[in-house]
Amino acid sequence: MREYSLRRTTAETDIRLTLRLDAPEPVQIGTGCGFFDHMLMLFARHGRFGLAVTCEGDLAVDAHHTVEDVGIALGTALREALGDCRGIARYGHAVIPMDEALVETAVDVSGRAYLACNLACPAPRVGTFDTELGEEFLLAFARTAGVTLHVRQLDGRNSHHILEAAFKGLGRALRQAVAEDPALAGEIPSTKGVL
Repeated sequence: MREYSLRRTTAETDIRLTLRLDAPEPVQIGTGCGFFDHMLMLFARHGRFGLAVTCEGDLAVDAHHTVEDVGIALGTALREALGDCRGIARYGHAVIPMDEALVETAVDVSGRAYLACNLACPAPRVGTFDTELGEEFLLAFARTAGVTLHVRQLDGRNSHHILEAAFKGLGRALRQAVAEDPALAGEIPSTKGVL
């Protein structure tokens, strides 16, 4: 089973995280930020990943460090769980409608970290969650996972719906990308022979 567990401790956060790529359980999220927990739950359920996350962060300041550092931890776990990426499909894509919102997500497990993100949330907050932290999470995740990630808002007026479509799309696109492709018979999916 492809999985990885880690503990990441800084002066701002203390994170324990386990990611299982081939088993949809358990999904247990507790970051102290309710909306972020909801987004991570959606990511895991739509990706069919097992994800256990606890984070004790400096929420008295705000949720920035919690969200960014969980993104770093999750990206690290994905990279480690995949190893040399032998036999994976590599690419994934999803277009997710969420009521009036429509968000397209595409991922390449390439070894090259890049984020193109054009989410335009009209509200500065959803509850106590700063909507700009959605992009901070995606950036931290893409950098440490070593993936090329495009997240493009095609429509939407409700910030909750926009972010929800993005996190669901990330889960579904990654599920496709990390799936084992029988046609590759254990090959590394690159003409270079390495990712």
